Amino acid sequence: MSASQKVRLNRLFNHGKCLDVAIDHGIANEPDFLTGLEDIRQVMHNLVAAQPDAIQVNYGQADLLQQQAQRHKPALVLRTDVGNAYNAARHSEMWAVLHNPDEPILAALQMDAAAVVVNLYMIPDEPGIFRMCVENIGRLRHACERYGMPLMIEPLVMAPAGQGAAYGSLGEVEKMVPLVRLARELGADIIKVDPTENVEDFYRVVEAARCPTLVRGGGKGELGAVLNKSAALMAQGASGMVYGRNVYQHDNPARVVKALMAIIHQGASGQQALALYEQAE
Repeated sequence: MSASQKVRLNRLFNHGKCLDVAIDHGIANEPDFLTGLEDIRQVMHNLVAAQPDAIQVNYGQADLLQQQAQRHKPALVLRTDVGNAYNAARHSEMWAVLHNPDEPILAALQMDAAAVVVNLYMIPDEPGIFRMCVENIGRLRHACERYGMPLMIEPLVMAPAGQGAAYGSLGEVEKMVPLVRLARELGADIIKVDPTENVEDFYRVVEAARCPTLVRGGGKGELGAVLNKSAALMAQGASGMVYGRNVYQHDNPARVVKALMAIIHQGASGQQALALYEQAE
């Protein structure tokens, strides 16, 4: 890893730990994902005030973070790809493409991002989208090495069509470990990955990653259960979380951030974090 990549990672991670709040869901073109994000300006304002370590967005919303005048604000994680894997109806052709395949991290450099993120989809009977993802990662890896940008890869083992809404991702550890290992082989500096079905198996994902491993949140869950699971995943070696709907779709996202930051940076239990959330402001 280059010195400039380490500099950017130090902006993203605080003593090796990170809470990245993802609000890049508008790129999925799926209405349910936008619940809670209708007023994106206000959402960004509230999240910046809550002070997670990072906020993850697409290029078209990055200005809402980076044009804020305060010096101390969350780091920017910029998504670089768009695809159709999250739509409720199966498509006749599955695809995932970079926003700018010719200069894939130009926007990240212009917006002073601390890292870029890209998907690695494994969907049954859809080898085409898997190949596109590998090609996307290759382009990004070359550019990231050249310009000192950390690369976050999001390896997702997806369910076959017809199993739940859209192509829901799975937590099957036997399938996750090889895909995470592949992401590392392709040059990941950071892994963003689903929790394993059995939390006690997550250490195997961390071992395969051999780099900071952040847990993605998926759909909104009951807050107490989310916090308990987050604490258990940290105990299995996770470096933090990338949560979206499990932050912005709750009644008080700022207090969810406070609770998660206590788990990630202070070693709080799920119950202790829930008590923080429930404290009156």
